[in-house]
Amino acid sequence: MANGQYGVDLDAMDQVIKELNQVLKDMGDSKSTAKNSTYLPKGSLGEGFAEEGELYGAHDQMKHSIEGLIDLVEGLVDEFGKKSSKVRGAYQDAEADNTISMS
Repeated sequence: MANGQYGVDLDAMDQVIKELNQVLKDMGDSKSTAKNSTYLPKGSLGEGFAEEGELYGAHDQMKHSIEGLIDLVEGLVDEFGKKSSKVRGAYQDAEADNTISMS
């Protein structure tokens, strides 16, 4: 490229968007596991001991925290993917406009 010019690799941006979408898809498994496969049934660790309620409460609190963290990360990745897609579209439009104006 000549001095003062810039270029954007739209194929690379497409790859980033594709990979972010794959991350979101993969996170669906983690989200489902955190929600459905971390259940601790009452009595599974025993019954009638002094710390029983505290232990189950701590488990429920941690389960809720993990689900919240997964939601936050998922939202961040989704937002970044959407913004990347918008930027890619803007660059593609600018490239098309420049091509037309040079003709």
